[in-house]
Amino acid sequence: MGFTVQLEVWHDSKWNPIVRYDGSHGFPHKDVFRRNGESRKVPLKMSFKEALVFADKDIRDRWEMYLQRFLRGDWP
Repeated sequence: MGFTVQLEVWHDSKWNPIVRYDGSHGFPHKDVFRRNGESRKVPLKMSFKEALVFADKDIRDRWEMYLQRFLRGDWP
């Protein structure tokens, strides 16, 4: 099952990913991004369906915190 749920911000004249949940690479995972372009991949120990539901809720509930951390240059 393929899916992508992503939070982005328009910053420095371009769209920047902040948090992305997806099922590429054969397993569900969360990618987090810093403003300088660094990224980390965090495997999710759940099914693809559970990861999709979790991703929707997490971004809906925590988008403001993720955005603030990203704009400070921290990890979301």
